[in-house]
Amino acid sequence: QARLMESGGGLVQPGGSLRLSCETSGFTFGRFAMSWYRRVPGKARELVASISSDAGSRNYADSVKGRFTISRDNVKKSVYLQMNSLELSDAAVYYCNARLPTTWGQYDFWGQGTQVTVSS
Repeated sequence: QARLMESGGGLVQPGGSLRLSCETSGFTFGRFAMSWYRRVPGKARELVASISSDAGSRNYADSVKGRFTISRDNVKKSVYLQMNSLELSDAAVYYCNARLPTTWGQYDFWGQGTQVTVSS
């Protein structure tokens, strides 16, 4: 059974930094693309950053480019999101996602989320 466990969220002042972690188990981590999403109540879920299975490709939402960095450790089966220069608009629940397309569809696993609060 796939498990994704986010951690590292919390309360931070504008301009501060947080590092989110997502520890995984129950699937072949090294084959999956990994992503971080976020959701604010009343708004659609937003893709924040993604990284390919071999870390050769990374993509970011325009709103976080230059401030957030996604990385992964295939030995530790974990993915990380370093968030710097946090803004009030970054406050959300952040979710870790693992995805692997197949010939019949895709595997799509989610964590339960970690709250990031940005407030002065």
